[in-house]
Amino acid sequence: MSLVSRYLEENGVPTVLMGSARDIVEECGVGRFVFTDFPLGNPCGKPWDAKMQHSIVGTAFDLLEKAWMPRTTVQTPFRWDNDEWRLAFMRVDDSNREALARAGEERRRSQAGAKKGDQHSHGKS
Repeated sequence: MSLVSRYLEENGVPTVLMGSARDIVEECGVGRFVFTDFPLGNPCGKPWDAKMQHSIVGTAFDLLEKAWMPRTTVQTPFRWDNDEWRLAFMRVDDSNREALARAGEERRRSQAGAKKGDQHSHGKS
């Protein structure tokens, strides 16, 4: 989405990204970014918390209207109920290493099969 945002901006369409992966989004150099320090998949707020969601979307509209310089990031003030999600985020240790390795191997096999099928459907071998 960050790269799509940059493309749109370069072609005169203002954008605001809302996300939870600050390092990635800022590295891509988007024009405007609303950062919410929540687990991935929750950039607009907690599920079923309409008041919080409206506030975050309102922050995005305000940023679209008032950003005075490129690559502007605004962080929302909200906090997740606890920080336990941070403990498991990107964690690899003895308790999950084998399962993650199996999942990775399965993903690579699946991608290789899909790629091979795609080549055959386009007349390549």
